Amino acid sequence: MASISNESREQWSGKMGFILASIGSAVGLGSIWRFPFVTGDNGGGAFVLIYLLSILLLGLPVLLSEIVLGRSSQKNPIGAYRHHAPGTPWFLSGYIGIVATVIILAFYSSIGGWTLAYSLDAITGTFGSITIDEAEARFGSFIVNPWSPVIWQAAFLGLTMAVCLFGLQKGIERTNKFLMPLLGIMLMILVVRAVTLPGAMEGVRFLLFPDWSQVSWTTFFEALGMAFFSLSVGAGTMITYGSYLSKKESIPGAVGNVVLFSTLVSLAAGLAIFPAVFSLGYEPNAGPPLVFITLPAVFAQLPAGDLFAILFFFLLSVAALTSAISLLEVPLRYLEDEHRLARRKGTWFVGGIVFLLGVPATLSFSSLADIHLIGDLPIFDSMDFVASNILLPLSGLIVVLFVGWKWGVRLMLSEAKGSDDKGMPAKALWSLIIRWVTPLLIMAVFLFQIINSIR
Repeated sequence: MASISNESREQWSGKMGFILASIGSAVGLGSIWRFPFVTGDNGGGAFVLIYLLSILLLGLPVLLSEIVLGRSSQKNPIGAYRHHAPGTPWFLSGYIGIVATVIILAFYSSIGGWTLAYSLDAITGTFGSITIDEAEARFGSFIVNPWSPVIWQAAFLGLTMAVCLFGLQKGIERTNKFLMPLLGIMLMILVVRAVTLPGAMEGVRFLLFPDWSQVSWTTFFEALGMAFFSLSVGAGTMITYGSYLSKKESIPGAVGNVVLFSTLVSLAAGLAIFPAVFSLGYEPNAGPPLVFITLPAVFAQLPAGDLFAILFFFLLSVAALTSAISLLEVPLRYLEDEHRLARRKGTWFVGGIVFLLGVPATLSFSSLADIHLIGDLPIFDSMDFVASNILLPLSGLIVVLFVGWKWGVRLMLSEAKGSDDKGMPAKALWSLIIRWVTPLLIMAVFLFQIINSIR
């Protein structure tokens, strides 16, 4: 199969472009939407501590392995495996990642559309005096509308495609260099506002101080799963982004920055949400509706609440967009590398497939609500189940098994060095973690997600 030479391949303008884009990939709805409600459902501070440990033992090893795999081969997820293990079936893992990105982006663009719609609602003052019952009714009427969510989904996907059409440096890198600092500024403003509310310290204590009486085995598995998904691993995005990284750049430091800042964003999102929720007497364990139902009611009761609603939902839209860009880039890079398809044609081709798959997911809350694909799961939840509970953990597991048992951890760590010749310390410890600890943790998450979903 023909491939494009590495000489014609774009690269990041420097390490900072790579770091910001990788943070943008990791900091998606998982960090700002999913992390707070999962934390709320699992008791707060104890979950956060277990999550941080899970990042070190599960998220970081997979992230490092994927980025080095991409940088060392300078190829897409399929080409990277073929480069390091020609004539073997390892490359099939790349196809798993590509399929996962298409499925995830299909239903992810639906939620991305919700964030755009709620941003417009915030700008027009819709949440000015809304109660929680009114917020619940508004969200319910919005998602059951057969047209409006699809239009917003198309708008979100259109923005994602527009960025990718401009290529790596002019599109993806430039967008992340602008949006990531903006996201950080908006998040800090929201944190300062939240923690200065009367009674806000209850929310801070809930997030940062562990209550071990709330911990169960479910807490551990939820934390492991959150660590895996919050770093955008398993879908081939980090292999793809790593393939654009110059060989002169040292990977360990860059990976450390990605993990550090994406984790800080998750914690900051919690500090922006829980103090406000506690201050106004709401429950922290509202689940997925926390952002789209509880928070509009919270903002309505705050001084200058309209402004903070605008900031928050624009922040949510930015996080969703930067993550969606990385998902779309994976199949685009594959089509460019392996099939010589021009970026413009590839963008329209993949974008069209994603939209066609995404419409049924969006309509599963309205006109297609009675259709169930897997057991009692509607279309949206079925797609989420297949991608999040099967494809991503499977792909992540194959990555660490490949690095640990086929390619070799020491060789991988050697490839992680840049022109400064600085590598990872404690090679023996990393070998133990990547070969044994991380695979076992991923398999535990995999089994837990499957068993928990079919109960």
